[in-house]
Amino acid sequence: MERSRDPMAHLGGLMGTNLIEITDDLSVLDQSGRWAVVLPYDGTPILARFDVWQAANPEATAGPWVGPRSWVSSADEADYVGGVERVREVISFGGVYQANVCRVMAASLPEPRRSHVGGLNALLCAGNPAPYAGMVSIPGVVEVATASPELFLRRVGDVVESGPIKGTGRTAADLTVKDEAENVMIVDLVRNDLSRVCTPGSVSVPALLSVEQHPGLVHLVSRVRGRLTDGAGWPELIAATFPPGSVTGAPKLAALDIIAEIESASREVYCGAVGWVDADRGTAELAVAIRTFWSDGEVLRFGTGAGITWGSDPDREWAETELKAERLIAVASGVWPPAPDSVAAGAGTGSRRWEE
Repeated sequence: MERSRDPMAHLGGLMGTNLIEITDDLSVLDQSGRWAVVLPYDGTPILARFDVWQAANPEATAGPWVGPRSWVSSADEADYVGGVERVREVISFGGVYQANVCRVMAASLPEPRRSHVGGLNALLCAGNPAPYAGMVSIPGVVEVATASPELFLRRVGDVVESGPIKGTGRTAADLTVKDEAENVMIVDLVRNDLSRVCTPGSVSVPALLSVEQHPGLVHLVSRVRGRLTDGAGWPELIAATFPPGSVTGAPKLAALDIIAEIESASREVYCGAVGWVDADRGTAELAVAIRTFWSDGEVLRFGTGAGITWGSDPDREWAETELKAERLIAVASGVWPPAPDSVAAGAGTGSRRWEE
């Protein structure tokens, strides 16, 4: 049976229903209610207040899903390698120290009436578990499912924390000195961003260069924490930290310029943020919108990228974007609910064909 297309969300282990308000005004996050939050990298904030939130597994929001088989990339290997070389050129004359170069992949949905992102979310949770997995479905406004491994902002009262990821490999042995340098560079950027809205002396780095295991790969992850100054609410916090440093570069403004020059497709939701804010409790958890799919009901999109430094090897950076995409694309190409014989075999994932 096809699940209702009523607005819903599944974030932080809770299912949100009974949508009562949508706005782009970040100040509401300091007032009341529990909100589903989608902050596109390119576009207007989507803040959706649901009246009812209850504990639920991903299947509770899962309508039918039939995934695509054929994907097209906004940049082929030659274009992407050329973009990496352009960043290295800018680095050589001191214009930037690091910049993230991304590409967007798109695929037509074969059965739009069976394309409920709740089903995609259930597939992702089964086939690629992630600490910040979730979905937001508001027909005509936003359809997004994320398997993000990266914390953008966690807030408990006036304490705020970020968990930038930089450095990716199939195993810990693949991580290099370049990965460590890249991570430290972004940690410094995040420290600077938080310092703009945190009490002087309160910004610290409780964890540096931790290795985290995720399905099919490992990441280098650090933690940056601070205490917000009096009067610093969500508008000020987002203004100081968005878009996330790990998906832009350093210095951030210069990185944004080179990204705009190189990338041929809008990132849209990708590299923004997805999560929840509970204004009543003063708590929140927003993930960086990586390993994230979004849909207009007809076309499914997914972004992948890599951080570029002077030490980058263009071919290795392309391979990193492939590594980040391959498992997620395979999972999203599946069907929900899975056929009984596919459950034991691996959550209904299927083969897929690439077109560059």
